[in-house]
Amino acid sequence: MLFYQPADGYCFNSDSIFLYDFAASFSLRGPLLDVGSGVGVIGLLLARDFNLPVTLVEKQAKMACLARINARVNRIDARVVEQDFLTFESPEQFETIVSNPPFYHPDVIQSKDAHLNACRYNTHLPILPFFQKIKRLIAPRGRFIFCYDPTQLSALLTGLEAVGLRAENICMVHPKADRPAKLVMIHARNQSKARSTIEPPFVVFEGQEYGRRAQAIFKKARTHTIKCEIS
Repeated sequence: MLFYQPADGYCFNSDSIFLYDFAASFSLRGPLLDVGSGVGVIGLLLARDFNLPVTLVEKQAKMACLARINARVNRIDARVVEQDFLTFESPEQFETIVSNPPFYHPDVIQSKDAHLNACRYNTHLPILPFFQKIKRLIAPRGRFIFCYDPTQLSALLTGLEAVGLRAENICMVHPKADRPAKLVMIHARNQSKARSTIEPPFVVFEGQEYGRRAQAIFKKARTHTIKCEIS
């Protein structure tokens, strides 16, 4: 799939591709919602693979514009909503919700660039309001699949339980086998009583090269990107 990305600003990276693959490991049903979709990579890839109706919610005009372009050039019938997710409303509930949200804690040094700041820091989408909104939009037994900063895992699990979502699968992503995890991917279910499964760790690099698992994910995604200017 071809994806246009901003020449100057935030671009999707391997986190989004890994989350797409993690989500694709479950039996997904539509309708599908991608929260904070950026240029639409996760939602459009899943819509392609599972033939799902998809809604992309993105509050930044530049990214929403590119999401519309990417849906069109890849011939995917996607609804793109340019809106803050916390004010988004829908007459229908979603069977599958995915998100690579802004997840860096505000205690770290923040970018002064407004666009990059909105893409990176969870002050723009705090954990509990985020999960409360998910709960209102998710169908009974629906799936919520997202990634986050693993140092905030305790707050994530507490927040999910507080709104009635259960983390059924948790996967830690490590850059190398001897390095701490830099990403956690979580599959949560609405109205679930299942115990949590801690998946085997995903180690991205073997030496200086992408490992076999990462290479297989990139091959499966089949993405090609073009940087462009949006006025």
